[in-house]
Amino acid sequence: MTSFSHTIVCDSEELARLRTARDDIVGEHRDGPDHWVLDQGPFHHYERRLAADSAGDGSWNVTQSYRFALAVPVWGRFFNPPIRHALRHRRDSYGYWWAPPDRLDSRAATVLALLAAVQIVDGYLGTVLTQTLTFAADEFNRDNTAQGLVLGGVRAGVLIALVTVVAADKHGRRSLLIATGIGGCAFTVLGGLSNGLWMLGSTQLIARGMSTGLGILVVIVAAEEMPAHSRAWGASVLVLSAGLGSGMAVWILPVADINIRGWRIVYLVAGLGILIIRSVGRRLPESRRFEKLRHDRPDHHHDDDEATRARRRRRLMLLGVSAFLLAMFAAPASGFRNDFLNHQRGFSATRISLFTVLTSTPAGLGIFLGGYLAETKGRRPIGAIGLMIGTLLTVFAYFSAGFGLWALTLGGVVFGGMAVPALVVYGPELFGTNDRGRANGTIVTVGVAGSAIGLLLAGVLSDRMGGNVAPVLALLAVAPLIVAGLVLTLYPETAATELEDLNPEDS
Repeated sequence: MTSFSHTIVCDSEELARLRTARDDIVGEHRDGPDHWVLDQGPFHHYERRLAADSAGDGSWNVTQSYRFALAVPVWGRFFNPPIRHALRHRRDSYGYWWAPPDRLDSRAATVLALLAAVQIVDGYLGTVLTQTLTFAADEFNRDNTAQGLVLGGVRAGVLIALVTVVAADKHGRRSLLIATGIGGCAFTVLGGLSNGLWMLGSTQLIARGMSTGLGILVVIVAAEEMPAHSRAWGASVLVLSAGLGSGMAVWILPVADINIRGWRIVYLVAGLGILIIRSVGRRLPESRRFEKLRHDRPDHHHDDDEATRARRRRRLMLLGVSAFLLAMFAAPASGFRNDFLNHQRGFSATRISLFTVLTSTPAGLGIFLGGYLAETKGRRPIGAIGLMIGTLLTVFAYFSAGFGLWALTLGGVVFGGMAVPALVVYGPELFGTNDRGRANGTIVTVGVAGSAIGLLLAGVLSDRMGGNVAPVLALLAVAPLIVAGLVLTLYPETAATELEDLNPEDS
């Protein structure tokens, strides 16, 4: 619980304004003389008291006392300072650059904060293999083709994710989210004990499958809980949290320089994620839209007309093709970066870690800005522009060295990050609650097929080119540029629209 007071000198007109209920960072209602309590806002508890003393010259000494507890578990200490500042400086309406476009209620704020904590774990789990594979291959004496086969093969774990999210449509999001989180951590730890590249690949197949399912469920729950004007903003918060988890794997990566087996420590650290998932699981509620579905249709059966089925098929095909094309480029661009830096540019593990941190950390600005612009300017223009510029800069980086390599990589990550929150919300937005998990699982499965093909092509072709992956990526870059065109021409605009309006079968 946070308490503070501040005193101002004001005239009678301003005093009368202070004695009305606030409707900015918090929505209040009166609970007695000069006492206001929470009506709506991201608080578990909130109250404001006012004491006014006449100064004798027509002015007043007014002391306002606040007592509140944010409904933001894990992250509350970071939001306390801006919340205190906002409470001290009253506005006529809601609107803050650091806050979501909609004022969240206590439930939405709590769920988003808990999901952000889960995304740290998910980001870590999804990064360990790509960050460590080149060092594991060195220990096991394997080449680029073997690495490509492992990176492509583990994508088969998406079938685990597909089964998980289909089950979530029937049994609920929460229980499957917790199970996949704990399972992904456990199998990642097991990978740290591998006796060969194929055992590492096998454990990662299961771990990555569970991690993929976890990521899908996190995005679905967020979309089902966040208000209409803040879904992309919420997605940007989740992407930033996943980036933080990925960064943690990078921070630990220098242990690979200590010993040829040092990379294994990165896997063992994943055991801490089990504690985080268990803690979140005790406080995370079931998705409110799934609860409504379970109440309205206990057997989950519904009869859709032909127009609804046709709309669902069109959307599924559009998003599936987009996911396939994006993954064909994104997977090898990310998966072979460390190998490129290590063998083509002579980077050590420590220098790779430094490079990744310095070029990826500013991506948070692009992601956060992309989430805000996707809500205010629309998903389509922000998604398409970010894709085009981010792809081109990324390709140019693979043909560069020195300062150009650092600068182009940074630009590609920032602009590519802008597109992520604008596009990632389309999956949950364009399908009804009854089949949101199944549809998104299918889209991700198709995307994983694209990533496997991209990785295999990049691995085999780069080996034939003496280990140089840059020309292959230049060829594969055509795929995301096609997606940018699809976003501009065929994607619907979903900003500021309720899920029930986008999917009338849920109304």
